Amino acid sequence: MSNEIVHPTIKDGWFREISDMWPGQAMTLKVNQVLHHEKSQYQDILIFESSDYGTVLVLDNVIQCTERDEFAYQEMITHLAMNSHPNPKKVLVIGGGDGGVLREVVKHDTVEEAVLCDIDEAVIRLSKKYLPGMAIGFQHPSVTTHVKDGFKFLADRQGEFDVIITDSSDPAGPAETLFQKPYFELLYRALKDGGVITTQAENLWLHLPLITTLKKACKEIFPVAEYAFTTIPTYPSGQIGFMVCCKDANRDVKKPLRVFSGGEEGKLCRYYTKETHEASFVLPNFARVVLR
Repeated sequence: MSNEIVHPTIKDGWFREISDMWPGQAMTLKVNQVLHHEKSQYQDILIFESSDYGTVLVLDNVIQCTERDEFAYQEMITHLAMNSHPNPKKVLVIGGGDGGVLREVVKHDTVEEAVLCDIDEAVIRLSKKYLPGMAIGFQHPSVTTHVKDGFKFLADRQGEFDVIITDSSDPAGPAETLFQKPYFELLYRALKDGGVITTQAENLWLHLPLITTLKKACKEIFPVAEYAFTTIPTYPSGQIGFMVCCKDANRDVKKPLRVFSGGEEGKLCRYYTKETHEASFVLPNFARVVLR
């Protein structure tokens, strides 16, 4: 077939995620068909239909989400922050162009305004087309979208948001600055008093030195800074973490302040519960001794 899309990561019907960020291992997924490939201004974007994980979004040869397991990430990065705030009305999402975090944010009836800022319009455009179950977040009336560098967007904001969620790709390429101390200083300034952030914070098995540095930087800025994690099969080593930080020194982010109204948690979430919120901060000993 002359119109078949080819991509260097796909060989003999299998997608291979090979990267120096996880040396000596690879994730492979069986490909039914490639749906789309383009090089945006910022990154290589590949979307394919897999045999068992539904539609898969890949940026710069790294899996960002699959239809089968994305909720384990989107729900936790969102609700760990949202339920650690007593009344989150104005929320900012940096990155998250697939719309999944927005979808979770607007499940909270406290939210009056949800703002998304992603650097790459192509991710937003293609997610709306190929990942409608995630991109549904863009349709909510309280949502506004900005296509802009999150770092620059934050520089103009002060004391504006109750919650800021950074749903970034890995610290290589366009997301590199989002893992460095100046970014967290911008986040701190952009939050109202008592504000909360969560950020994607990599993998305990692969990136413990990076996480240690990240936590140290966060603790120098925020009075409360804790690491939590979720399980997700298609991310490297099946696990991904989050930094959860708060401007209120007396807040315990490890215990949710709120639950979903009307006992809706079971209907609204497939992964997150009050119990998984608390359990996500319980670290294996090898990590706990380093991340004290």
